[in-house]
Amino acid sequence: METALTPPLPGGTWKLGDSTVTRFGYGAMQLAGPWVMGPPADHDGALAVLREAVDLGITHIDTSDAYGPRVTNELIREALHPYPDSLFIATKVGATRDAQGGWPTARRPEDLRRQVHENLDSLGVEALDLVNMRMGDAQGPRPSSIAEAFETLAALQQDGLIRHLGVSNVTAEQVAEARGIAPVVCVQNMYNLAHRQDDDLVDHLAADGIAYVPFFPLGGFTPLQSEALSQVANRLEATPMSVALAWLMRRSPNILLIPGTSSTAHLRENIAGAGLSLSDEDVAELDGVGRA
Repeated sequence: METALTPPLPGGTWKLGDSTVTRFGYGAMQLAGPWVMGPPADHDGALAVLREAVDLGITHIDTSDAYGPRVTNELIREALHPYPDSLFIATKVGATRDAQGGWPTARRPEDLRRQVHENLDSLGVEALDLVNMRMGDAQGPRPSSIAEAFETLAALQQDGLIRHLGVSNVTAEQVAEARGIAPVVCVQNMYNLAHRQDDDLVDHLAADGIAYVPFFPLGGFTPLQSEALSQVANRLEATPMSVALAWLMRRSPNILLIPGTSSTAHLRENIAGAGLSLSDEDVAELDGVGRA
């Protein structure tokens, strides 16, 4: 009996350091319970989503030991360990969780070393593929020096505990400061059709072969912007989420997508959406959403 071939994922691949990953990835945050705290309502369903992602060819999974906390990392380990050689797991440090579900910062050298070891333990690996240093706060990036924190991670990289380094929720100045300390393979910031503040940074990173990983692909839209996006989506007989993902995929070859979901059906919908074909006219109209 012949097995049906899985179609290629939209967008092809990108090099993260010495690893090649699919530009369409998967973000594991939604696998935790409400407000990213506690276990999922459907434990087996969460495992199924992770296994489906790998079966569909996704090789880039984004997580953090702060999700749950520990929940998403332990689900990834239960579902996928021992990991395929092709699988690249990115995590992040710089925040912890409190009893109220808050995200207090934790960026002192001892905090970061502890978080790295917690990620190693919960994922069951001897070295982390990628650690993003998260800065700023829930409202976005904040001007400050990244040096002490990034130097701590660079030392752990030299010790062989981290393979690649990235930065998250950062200003362009913090990216430059980090790159002066150690190689940066990716930047993970909020960016979408409505929030184009990193346009110049996206292009600058692309020229230097550095990935840009946007989060909140539908975050922060005004009603007017949402209406404009919905009009394009209706014309294309697609969902707004599909159009937003397709626009990001088209925006620049260094953009890597990590949409999250706790449903295998929704995972497949996101993949199909990211592969939506947009005409030049569609793109021009969508580019106007950020200026609406």
